[in-house]
Amino acid sequence: MQTSIHGVTVASEVIQLAIAPVFLLMGVSALLGVLTSRLGRVVDRFRVLNESLATVQADDPRQERYSQELDILSCRANWVHWSITLCTFTLLLVAVVIGLLFLGSAINWDTSWLVSILFIFAMGSLISGLTCFIREISLSKHVFQLSKRKIVP
Repeated sequence: MQTSIHGVTVASEVIQLAIAPVFLLMGVSALLGVLTSRLGRVVDRFRVLNESLATVQADDPRQERYSQELDILSCRANWVHWSITLCTFTLLLVAVVIGLLFLGSAINWDTSWLVSILFIFAMGSLISGLTCFIREISLSKHVFQLSKRKIVP
């Protein structure tokens, strides 16, 4: 009887420890939704501009603006790609942390050192992904600077 109560207590403690990383999983998953949406919009705009550029004459002043915006969109897509990759890596590391918490509890193995290291790497990956996201956002405002230039249609 005492063993089963102890087992339930240990299991509930492990579940409590795993709750914080699960919330982190949910938050980063929501961020991935935002990032994939931004990437989709960048790709759509890139396609539209590419088609418009193909129909513009070589001496048309819009050609330079379209080319500049295509360059910015390409750069933005790269930054979003890195942000998505790093945030996905964060999710992978956090999932491994949760798995190690339960595995360590099940086989009486002290995983605290490994969990700590993986969690530090997960936070580093998340910080890097968010930094890439900030860079992409700063690039997105350059479109406003391009649109302020006078272009004769």
